[in-house]
Amino acid sequence: MYFFNVSLLLALLLSCGCASKQLYSWGQYEDTIYSSYATPDKMPVARQIEILEADYQKARAADKSVPPGWHAHLGYLYYQTGNLDQAREHFRTEKALFPESTVLMDRMLKNLEKT
Repeated sequence: MYFFNVSLLLALLLSCGCASKQLYSWGQYEDTIYSSYATPDKMPVARQIEILEADYQKARAADKSVPPGWHAHLGYLYYQTGNLDQAREHFRTEKALFPESTVLMDRMLKNLEKT
């Protein structure tokens, strides 16, 4: 009887963990980053921006947040294309949403002022 109760409790705990709500909307973020390093010729910067912007729209429509680092990465991609206003906007958004990124985002914003 004891084994049955423990098994039942364990099954309930596992099923509750599986049903938990995902904290962030990851979209194709991880796959995009992986592809950009693994096969850079097949994942140009413009394509990465296109994918991430589409994912952002989907996340907003579903009232979900994007993960930490997402805006920083997109800001860097915009920086690479020379779109400094968009880069600045995403660095500031990253800093506002994730205060632990303040030091890095302040450095990135300061570097933008030099260009």
